[in-house]
Amino acid sequence: MTTRQRGGNYKGFLLLSILLGTWWEAWAGQIHYTVSEETEKGSFVGYIAKDLGLEPRELTERGVRIVSKGKTQLFSLNPRSGSLVTSGRIDREELCSQNAQCLVSFNILMEDKMNLYPIEVEIMDVNDNAPRFLTEEISIKVMENAAPGMRFPLKEAVDSDVGTNSLQRYQLSPSRHFSLVVQSGDDGTKYPELVLEQVLDREEEGIHHLVLTAYDGGVPSLSGTTSIHVTVVDVNDHTPVFSLPRYQVTVPENVPIGTKLLTVNAIDLDEGVNGEVTYSFWKITPELLQMFHLSSLTGELSTLKGLDYEESSFYEMEVQAQDGAGSLTKAKVLIIILDVNDNAPEVTVMSVSSSVPEDTPPGIVIALFYLQDKDSGKNGEVTCTFTEHLPFKLEQSIDNYYRLVTAQNLDREKFSMYNITLKATDGGIPPLSTDTQISIHVSDTNDNPPTFLNSSYSIYIPENNPRGASIFSVTAHDPDSDQNAQITYALVEDFIQGVPVSSYISINSDTGVLYALGSFDYEQFQNLQLRVIAHDSGDPPLSSNVLLNLFVLDQNDNAPEILYPALPTDGSTGVELAPRSADPGHLVTKVVAVDKDSGPNAWLSYCLLKVSEPGLFSVGLHTGEVRTARAFLDRDALKQSLVVTVQDHGQPPLSTTVTLTVAVANSIPDVLADLGSIKTPSDPEDSDITLYLVVAVATISCVFLVFVIVLLALRLWHWHKSRLLQVSDGGLEVPASHFVGVDGVQAFLQTYSHEISLTADSQKSHIIFPQPNYVDTLISQDSCEKSDSLLTSIDFQECKGEAPSLQVSS
Repeated sequence: MTTRQRGGNYKGFLLLSILLGTWWEAWAGQIHYTVSEETEKGSFVGYIAKDLGLEPRELTERGVRIVSKGKTQLFSLNPRSGSLVTSGRIDREELCSQNAQCLVSFNILMEDKMNLYPIEVEIMDVNDNAPRFLTEEISIKVMENAAPGMRFPLKEAVDSDVGTNSLQRYQLSPSRHFSLVVQSGDDGTKYPELVLEQVLDREEEGIHHLVLTAYDGGVPSLSGTTSIHVTVVDVNDHTPVFSLPRYQVTVPENVPIGTKLLTVNAIDLDEGVNGEVTYSFWKITPELLQMFHLSSLTGELSTLKGLDYEESSFYEMEVQAQDGAGSLTKAKVLIIILDVNDNAPEVTVMSVSSSVPEDTPPGIVIALFYLQDKDSGKNGEVTCTFTEHLPFKLEQSIDNYYRLVTAQNLDREKFSMYNITLKATDGGIPPLSTDTQISIHVSDTNDNPPTFLNSSYSIYIPENNPRGASIFSVTAHDPDSDQNAQITYALVEDFIQGVPVSSYISINSDTGVLYALGSFDYEQFQNLQLRVIAHDSGDPPLSSNVLLNLFVLDQNDNAPEILYPALPTDGSTGVELAPRSADPGHLVTKVVAVDKDSGPNAWLSYCLLKVSEPGLFSVGLHTGEVRTARAFLDRDALKQSLVVTVQDHGQPPLSTTVTLTVAVANSIPDVLADLGSIKTPSDPEDSDITLYLVVAVATISCVFLVFVIVLLALRLWHWHKSRLLQVSDGGLEVPASHFVGVDGVQAFLQTYSHEISLTADSQKSHIIFPQPNYVDTLISQDSCEKSDSLLTSIDFQECKGEAPSLQVSS
């Protein structure tokens, strides 16, 4: 049933490399099959899988399918057997009419590589049509004086089959007056003619009934019949004669309905009824009878419906002219139809990629479509373009197939979808065009890392923040989509003062919100640096990082700390000495304080909160110096108590108070005398305190005198040795003490020519005689500790590179 023939008797195949060396199409000639018409649906046509070099299962895997050129699909693929089968009833006569060879062409598309293979199937004729006459009855009028041997043309039968299955012979029913002769035309058509064998006698027999049978050559043979009515009339020795043996006219296909195409004309030399000529169709199909009209009186041929070049490019028929007596003659009429550009091109999208990755390189086929135009000639020549400036180009494949190919690299972040308008235009005048939309979606690839708006951020957070508080939020943006744009955040592992940064800060991996894991202390550290890294969820993932500078803002959480006078650890109160002869403004002592905070929170101010003698003393607002506000009077008490408050400038402000006890006396003996003159209170504990104080003062005085004598002797020995120094006038000078404030804050403490600190409690008395010069720098209590010796030793120390200082305590 099937054979495979290589077009042009080629035995090999030719490979043509196209599409920048990445796409190949193989053409090995048309694959040719044969199949008989009228076969059942699903009938085997050919092993298409074998002829394509594939296994049957590969037909589905590689997307092999049939693409036709706009006609009804007659065949289909059987993926199980890998064969080409019929998809319905095939009528050869409907497809190819009377053509000797009936070929059906279509293409096989292998979608994975977008290769096309031309297929040609020849439809073999079977004897499924019997010969038939166009009319059931043929009427013939014969003059009674017709001579034997006169021939009368008969309407031939038609058979839609071809070859031996077509019309082969005619047979006339037996008659003694008539016989049948069959003539063959140039095109092989057989024309039956009725031959008069004997002279007719109208009076003997006016009408003769005959039967004409047509037979084809099929097995079994099929036949068709028509009746012949021969009417014998009186003598009419002239027949009509057409002015032309063949009439021809050329008209465009868009002529209006009812348009006069041509006029046939025949002349009969007879007179009267025998000379009256009427016109009618002699040989015409039922379809043409619905399209054309022939006036029986005038011979005008006009249209009954619109003409269509695409259905038929010409129409051929025969007309007859008959006089009143029955004599007739025939003439052929040929109507040629000119094509008019009345059909717009058609675009059939055969295959299109629904989604194209943005990293697709140039030269990749993303769509295949077919162009056709039902018109012919220039009117049917179609070109395809698109007007937009797009990263694609068109390439023509075989026949009128076109490919849409990538011409540039795609970028989804710029254009995620392309709506391409394909414009198909024919070559007619004026040209007709058709627009077809193709939507190409660009799928995302992970080609963009997350990005932060800034390269670094500064975060300000007050100290003593609550644990778990949100302190900042970082946001990165990724122009990709879906998983490629899903961002997670993490801290870059680092250490701050030997502690992992993750111990201080945590981050929400989804939102980028930073949380403080603990409460920050400005006094511990003021700033820290950390990095946040943002990862997307692509494959492979991309990332970027940003620097965060976290600044801890100071809060007023530390009250001022009193450095001087130092509070005794035994709970006693220090005593300062002020000469009774001191003038107003005399510096009595100086309160030195520091604040661990910074900025305004560490700005300190001093004021007197409480005094035993109002108006006697004043304190410097910013220096903390306690000075006499007026001269001492006799009525002023020996022992003066002052409460000094030190307050910072924070919000709210914090403060600390210190109580100072000032002893008013011109000299130490006066102190002792005055202390002895103080009335002893009735309380026995106060008596003990006074007694201890007196004993302590006396002891200290003795020790002081010994110290002065020893110091004077040393001075004289150095003077004698150097011969350069003069004897001192008895003044005592000790190097200045230096006091360094906390955290770099330096305060200045002045010492005085005479300063006595008295500390009295129930057990002991404590007197300090500081140096007679001023001290400009305060040494921190943490840096330099006091010496345990008071008068028996002088301790010179260097504290962190500072000048030597003398500290005397007991």
